[in-house]
Amino acid sequence: MPRLAAACAAAVLTMGLASAAYAADVGGIQRSIQIWVNGDQTDAVLDVRDSSYTVTYQDQDGVSHEFGGGGVAFNSDGSERPLTEEEIMDHLDSPDVQYRDDGSVWVCYRGGETEITGQFDEDGVCYVQLRTGGGSLYLTVKYQGGFASSPHSYVSPRSFNTGTDE
Repeated sequence: MPRLAAACAAAVLTMGLASAAYAADVGGIQRSIQIWVNGDQTDAVLDVRDSSYTVTYQDQDGVSHEFGGGGVAFNSDGSERPLTEEEIMDHLDSPDVQYRDDGSVWVCYRGGETEITGQFDEDGVCYVQLRTGGGSLYLTVKYQGGFASSPHSYVSPRSFNTGTDE
C-alpha cells in the first residue's frame, strides 16, 4: 500500500510539473537549438509564438543575450501565414554581412569569416560563393544596401530596389 501511494504521488507530481511547464510556455514552441554566434556554435533557446520568435543564449562569459524577429510567408493564394519553425531556423542559419568600424566588410557564415571589402564592382555589388556541406550558396551583396542568397544562382541586385526576387 505505501508503494502504491508513492507511485500515485509521483504520477500526480509528474503530470502537475508537465502541465505547469506547458502553461509557462502558453502553448508556443520552445526548444533548445544551436546557432552560430561570432564564429562559435552556441547553445540557445528558441521560443516561437504566433508570427514572432525570440532566441536566448549565453556568451562565453556567461552573460545572457536575447534577440528576436518575426515575419510571415505568403501562400500561393496570397494569404498570409506565420513562418514555420523550419523557416525560422533557415533564417537563423543564413549568412550575415558585417560592416566593421575599420571600414572593412565581412561575410560571416557558420564558423567562418571572409573579407569582401575589395570585391565590390563600380555599382557597389559583390558576388560571393560560399561552400556548404550540401553544395554552394550564392550571395549577392549590395554595399550598404542589403544582401540576398540562393542555393541556385546569384540574385540580381535590381531586385533589391523593387523588393522582388528574380
